[in-house]
Amino acid sequence: MVRQWRMDDVIWEGDTAFQHVVIGKTSQGVSLFCDNDRQSTEFSQLTYHEALMVPGLLLADKIERVLVVGSSEGVVCHMAVAAGATRVDHVDIDEECVRACARHLPYGYTPEQVDAAVAGDGPIKLHLTDGWQFLVDAVATGEKYDIVLVDLPDEREEFAQHNRLYESEFLRMARSVLAPGGVVICQAGCQTMWRNSTLIRSWQRFGEVFDTVAYYGSDEHEWAYLFGRADAVADPTEKMISALPSCGYRPETVDADALRGNTVPPLLVRTA
Repeated sequence: MVRQWRMDDVIWEGDTAFQHVVIGKTSQGVSLFCDNDRQSTEFSQLTYHEALMVPGLLLADKIERVLVVGSSEGVVCHMAVAAGATRVDHVDIDEECVRACARHLPYGYTPEQVDAAVAGDGPIKLHLTDGWQFLVDAVATGEKYDIVLVDLPDEREEFAQHNRLYESEFLRMARSVLAPGGVVICQAGCQTMWRNSTLIRSWQRFGEVFDTVAYYGSDEHEWAYLFGRADAVADPTEKMISALPSCGYRPETVDADALRGNTVPPLLVRTA
C-alpha cells in the first residue's frame, strides 16, 4: 500500500546525517515528512500529540521529571512543562531535523527555544545524542523520571536503526528509570487492521515488561499509543479520568468521554 501526498510548496528539504526530511505545504497546512512518512501536520498535530501525551500525564502519580526520546518538533516538551514538570530531558539524535522544525513549523520549538534548551536555560534540556545510549547512561547513574516518552517514526518491518528503541530491552531500561508511580509512553503504531502488525508487537512487548498496560487509540487520527507502569493499577482508565480536572495541562482534543471510549484496544490486538 502506498500513500501519496500532494505538496503545493516545499519549504525545506534535505538529507540529514540520519534521514531525509521534507517540510512543505499540503492540504493539512505546513507538514513534516521523514523518510517519506508524514510525521506531523499543522492541521492534526495537536490531536496527535495530545493523544500521545495526555493519558500518560493523567496516569502518572506526579509530573516533575520527564524524559522525551525523539519527537523532534518539541510539542510534548512544552506540554510537560505546562503540566508541572520542572525538568524535561529531550533527547534527539538529529540536530539538523530539530533545527529545521524549529525554523519552519508553526508549532513546537522556535529557534530561540532550541538554543535555550541546548544551553540548559530553562526547564527543558535538549540533548543532541542517541536515545539508546542516553538511557543506558541514565540507568548507570540512577536517574529517575516520572514519565519516559518515546515518539519515533513507526517501527519498520525491514531493518531500521530506530527499531531497537521499540524492543523489549529498551522498554526494560525505560522501566528501570521510572520513579514510583511513573509511566512509559510509546507511539505504538496504527490500529487499522491492514497496518496493525507493529501495534500488535508493541502490545505484546508492553505486556511482557509492565505490570500495568493502558491503551489509547485516537478516534480522530490513525495512531495508537501505549502506557506502562511498573506497578499494578486496578483501573487505569478511571485513574486517568479522575486526574483530568486537576491536570496542569488543559487538553483541547481529549476529554473524559474520549478516555472512556478510546482505551480499549481493538479485538485483533487484544487476542493476537
